[in-house]
Amino acid sequence: MAKLSALLCFLWLTSCNREQATNRPLTFWCSNNAGEIAFAKSFTAQWQQKRPDKPLQYQPIPEGQSSEEIILASVVGKTTPDIYANMWQGSVEMYAKAGVLIPLDTLKGFREFMMARCDSAVIREITSADGHIYQVPWKVNPIMLVTNTLAMNALHNTKPPYTYTKYLNAGRQFKRDSDGDGYVDQWLGYTEVKAIWYERLFNFYPLYLAASNGAPLITNNRAAFNNQYAIEVFRFLQTLYKDGYFAKERLSATRDPFLAKRIASQFTGPWTVGFLDKFKDPGFEYGTYAMPVPDNHRGPAYTYGDPKNIVIFNTCRDPQTAWEFVKTLVDKPGDLQLMELTGQFPRRKNVDTDPYFSSFLTKNPRLLPFAKQSRYIKGVDNSEVIVEVFDIISQEYEACVIFNKKTPEAAIADAAKAVDVLLGN
Repeated sequence: MAKLSALLCFLWLTSCNREQATNRPLTFWCSNNAGEIAFAKSFTAQWQQKRPDKPLQYQPIPEGQSSEEIILASVVGKTTPDIYANMWQGSVEMYAKAGVLIPLDTLKGFREFMMARCDSAVIREITSADGHIYQVPWKVNPIMLVTNTLAMNALHNTKPPYTYTKYLNAGRQFKRDSDGDGYVDQWLGYTEVKAIWYERLFNFYPLYLAASNGAPLITNNRAAFNNQYAIEVFRFLQTLYKDGYFAKERLSATRDPFLAKRIASQFTGPWTVGFLDKFKDPGFEYGTYAMPVPDNHRGPAYTYGDPKNIVIFNTCRDPQTAWEFVKTLVDKPGDLQLMELTGQFPRRKNVDTDPYFSSFLTKNPRLLPFAKQSRYIKGVDNSEVIVEVFDIISQEYEACVIFNKKTPEAAIADAAKAVDVLLGN
């Protein structure tokens, strides 16, 4: 009798748990910056008004060292949300191969919606090796060259567009020992010297994309970057450090060196516009341009777009409803609100010329160069080991660009060999 009671109790509890799981709201994790929290809150409220039969709640991603670590921990612990916005594009293939993501192209209306929103190049870029699509291309932050206009205009032969020769000319003229103590304290620019893989997304990689018209790092499961473009980028950056045009000392712990006029240029994204406009001194002017390119470059200068996308995890009990909600985030009204609340750009075609967004860009002319650049951006190659690829390039970057211990030819060749070993060739 006691055993029967225990079994009935167990079945009752299991039934309750199953009912709770069935009835629980869909969960939507967003980034934990203020603009995106406001965005998530607004769209969740709109959804609840329109679809009270499909409850959904948002939550900023839990605090941790990085959002990537939090997501990885939630996958391992099987505590993933139904929907996650702000997934780095380079992580998606790894999770797709692990089988923890919903293939979105299997959902009703997905492919038609995406084909209307994005151009075919973006669709190819986000398509997995197995032919499915596991991510919604959502937002981008193109990396560009921002310069102190008055300082750069005072130099000779340095007017934009910036080629390697013009940029190095600017460095030669702008470098200065202001207080006469024998040490340089004014540089053309600064970019992070740490040999951490993701720092290459904001110096080497956008310069490589600009030089090569957006060439991949990996093709047919082999390293594809042992070429003149990557070698020239290493040589360009090596010269900037070797000749003292870029600071090797870390400036990130001091007052913003660009606003303090200790550097005259920086590689950065549209997030910097609000910061500069808020804290710049009266009379301080700046301009935004494409990344420097080789002197013989022809065509548009591509750059890294820093894409963050939206995924649905396979723990989701109602993927079709989750997709219907995601659609509200990435239709035209959703994309406009993203721009208004966060200053980031949707990854949709013709955002710079579509009349729907023109009033926003008219009100925010500082963001217009980034909107135009969004036509010529790339994410990262769809490889489950792309982080390791950038890690290998970073090790050679440190040896060649920062410490001048290798020639650019040797460093790039060694990186390509190591990547081929990593890829099993």
